[in-house]
Amino acid sequence: MAKIYINIGGETIINSDAIVGIFDIDKTTVHKNNRNYLSNVEKRGKIISVADKIPKSFIVCKSKSENIVYITPLAPITLFKRISGKT
Repeated sequence: MAKIYINIGGETIINSDAIVGIFDIDKTTVHKNNRNYLSNVEKRGKIISVADKIPKSFIVCKSKSENIVYITPLAPITLFKRISGKT
């Protein structure tokens, strides 16, 4: 299967194989555990914001050492469509 690279906002492109999950910021940050997770990732310097616009989702990606979280202004449905090639 060919690798699929997707633009997740700004000039940032990632390999879809690295994606662990795509999450809606408004829906997931309601829960304390999710806020704590994002806070801990930020403290370790593993959060990358890909645009200055209001964030709509975050993407957890696996890396060699630990996960990286991308904060993106794109809605989760837009990202899913880009992965599936339906944009």
